[in-house]
Amino acid sequence: MTLPFSKIRKYVLLITFLILAGGVGYTLGEKKVGLTSTPKNGVVVHQDAPSGIDVDFSLFWDVWQKLGRYYIDRASLDTQKMVWGAISGMVASAGDPYTVFLPPKENDEFKADLGGEFEGIGAQLGLKENRIIVIAPLKGTPAERAGIRPSDWILKVDDKETSGWTVAEAVTKIRGTRGTSVTLTLLHENEMEPIDMAIRRDTILVPSVVSWVKQVSEITEISAVPGAGALKARADTIAYLSLSRFGDHTNEDWLKEVDSVLAQQGSLKGLVFDLRNNPGGYLEGSVFIASEFLKSGQVVSQVNSDGSRQEYQVDRKGKLYDIPMVVLVNKGSASAAEIVAGALRDHKRARIVGETTFGKGSVQTPQDLPGGAGLHITTGKWFTPNGGSINKEGITPDIEVKLEVYEASADAQLAKAIELLLQ
Repeated sequence: MTLPFSKIRKYVLLITFLILAGGVGYTLGEKKVGLTSTPKNGVVVHQDAPSGIDVDFSLFWDVWQKLGRYYIDRASLDTQKMVWGAISGMVASAGDPYTVFLPPKENDEFKADLGGEFEGIGAQLGLKENRIIVIAPLKGTPAERAGIRPSDWILKVDDKETSGWTVAEAVTKIRGTRGTSVTLTLLHENEMEPIDMAIRRDTILVPSVVSWVKQVSEITEISAVPGAGALKARADTIAYLSLSRFGDHTNEDWLKEVDSVLAQQGSLKGLVFDLRNNPGGYLEGSVFIASEFLKSGQVVSQVNSDGSRQEYQVDRKGKLYDIPMVVLVNKGSASAAEIVAGALRDHKRARIVGETTFGKGSVQTPQDLPGGAGLHITTGKWFTPNGGSINKEGITPDIEVKLEVYEASADAQLAKAIELLLQ
């Protein structure tokens, strides 16, 4: 069943678990189709091609029949999986890694990801150059604690090569019951030798928003950054808001944290808005968040598959219009996170610090299908208020700061943001 309009508006932009690509326009009415017989002896629904489409399925049924008749282990053939595989293959033929068919299990997992609770290691995965790549480890998860970084290539999972895998296959292999372990062979960016990491799975509970208000001297995250001593000698107060995704509960979580910050603000010197390792989420969530900082104007525009253009404007009255702010981004900032960063940059509302973002500028519309499966179709491309497209290019920061040292007390990007706010 197609999602209601209110849900379809939640165009899914994130790459988080791009699960299986493919599709074929027919449905088998029962799982138990006689594999050794011709298709006419099975139960088939919607066998005919849609009106106006001339498609010859004789080759498909010929292969189906031959598998059922000659395959050495016919009893192992699962007709439902064969159907899903065929559908996956059709959708994959579009050549777009974001247009995907999701079998029921993967569709449920995708929704759970946006809901913020699942079992696994806590890493957002994607495809880049047809290889499995880490978009971002989630904060406070086994993946982050083990040392997984944005842009890590996953070469093996439990000693099985990942070359040619879909993201769905990688997700299925990496996820598992809390307390069990998985070994990943990773190649860090700009390094030559892969490493093995054994990671114990856990229940991943991911808060959308984290905030604090501190005097600079109390900010332990910058203690080990060279030159931080001068910053920490200041008595100024800095607010910090970190957004990890644009999910089902993000808006309500965000409002609570904003109120918490404002209740403590006193004489705030400025705000650091952290979008690092945020892989995206719902488009409407990006408009909601951007509206916290912008009084008016366009947040993003979308060009649809029919050529029409749709503009999304600031849609509510925010509470953080005037506070000086710096936005942090990195390679793990994608899709909806890039929309917000691009809007704040184009409206000259904030300076951007960090690394060039991932570069995903396409829009996926999710639909639920019969039996619990799902289909995500790329239906448009989006552009920043100044008309710029970041697809495959990303958002370039105003001030580039690479995070060379991955230590909790050596956040050079955060230190640079604070330095700018104190000027």
